[in-house]
Formats: sequence, structure tokens, C-alpha cells
Amino acid sequence: MFDLDAYLSRIDLPARPTNDGEGLQRLQRAHRLAIPFENLDVRLGRGVAIDSAAVFAKLVTARRGGYCFEHNRLFLDALAATGFSARPLLARVWLGATEVPPLTHTLSLVTIGDEQWIADPGFGGSYAPVMPLRDGAEAEAPDGARFLLARHDAHGWMLSRNGDPATTDGRGTGPGWQQQYSFTLASVHDSDLAMGNLWASTAPASRFTNHAIVSIILPHGFATLTDRDYRRRAASTDSAGEITDPRVYRMRLSMMFGIDLPKDDVAALNLF
Repeated sequence: MFDLDAYLSRIDLPARPTNDGEGLQRLQRAHRLAIPFENLDVRLGRGVAIDSAAVFAKLVTARRGGYCFEHNRLFLDALAATGFSARPLLARVWLGATEVPPLTHTLSLVTIGDEQWIADPGFGGSYAPVMPLRDGAEAEAPDGARFLLARHDAHGWMLSRNGDPATTDGRGTGPGWQQQYSFTLASVHDSDLAMGNLWASTAPASRFTNHAIVSIILPHGFATLTDRDYRRRAASTDSAGEITDPRVYRMRLSMMFGIDLPKDDVAALNLF
């Protein structure tokens, strides 16, 4: 059974969202404001469980974060509990890619009446707002970035972003529209998600096995910590730097991202 009250408390949402596009947007944004994106358990060699019980225990009860497979499992369960109809999709992340990337990202396809929407609280590179599944649909994120959804001949659908690089994790930035990820509407089974999660959490070529990554959106900005490099945009104020002291790293995890990691775990990340 999904504990909806505990989830809504975790994301600081005082009431159930309405079952429409506005309610979906409100639910996703509250989720991403409260629960950080992070892959620290991968770097600590603990693996990542993506069943409903394990994800709820980690992201809600233990107040940790997670990466896309965890976020979107929790979000799909929350959508079902609040009366939305949704199913998972798999995607290829194109940020910084030099060849066709694997299917190692997941998002949700939500049906509201006669219209379909994409929702994704588990994209760690920036904040991608809820969007209707329409060729040429555009949306503006609260940080001012524009997003474009368009059909793609080779890869089904492509989500692109045009915005300030300060509200990203630094990948795939440049002038004009930058490809974020592509996806198709093919049915996705639990076994497909398990395979994507296995590759993302264990493959030597995976970004998540090579870097410790944390990010969270701010009301009008974005904060990210990749290994020892910290970046933060809050409204029009930027700050950035390299963290050289594990005590500062641990404090930053707690104060900015809400992750209270024991000293031994910080040491085990092998960043210092």
C-alpha cells in the first residue's frame, strides 16, 4: 500500500493535486523541489533497488534522494495513488553524447482525458517541466529555460532545452536548442527497467559509476554537486567552486541537498 500522506508530507504538498495538467505540474515540481537527484549508493557499491517498497523506504522514509529509476518509480506510485493514469517510458540521454546512448533514463507518460503528457521528476541535468505530448509543444521552466518537444525521425520524440547553462549540471550546454533526451512510446516492462537500472548502476561506461552526482532544483534556480565541483544559481546569483575538505562536502550535502551522509560514507566516496 502506498502511504500517500507520508509522500505528500515529504514533498511539502498540503493537499492532493487536482487530476489535470495543472495538478500534475504542481505534483512534479513539489517532488523535485523536495527530493534530490543523487547516485551516491552506486558510488558506495550498494546497488540500487527500484521496487516500490525499496524506493519508498529510501526516498520518503529515510529522506534520501535517488536517480531516475528511483524517482520515477516513486512518482508513478504517487500518480496512481492520486488518481492519475500513467505508465513508464524509456529514454536515451543525449547530453554530451558522441554516439547513440543506451536506454538508461525513464520518465512517465500520463493520460488525462483525451490528452497525453510527459512528466519527469528524475532528470538530474536540469528541470524539465511537465509537457503535453504534442509535436512542437513548448514550455518554460521556472528558471527561465525553454523546452521543446518534437517528433524525431530516428528516435521517436526528442526533448530539447534552450536556457542558461547555470541551471544545468554543465552537460550539453551551448547557444540555442540543445538535445536533452529522446524516447518512444513503446511499452516498458519491469524487466526493461531492471536492465536499464543494472547498466546505469554497474557498467564501467556509465556516468553513475564514474562520478558522485547530486542535484536539486531551487524555486528559481538549480544546485548541483558533481564529485567535488559545486555550482548554484539562485535567481540571478551564481556561486561555484571546488570543495577540498570532506567536512565541507558533508555540510553542503546536508544544508543544500538535504542528504545527511555519515562521515564514513563520505570517506568511502574516495573524493578526497
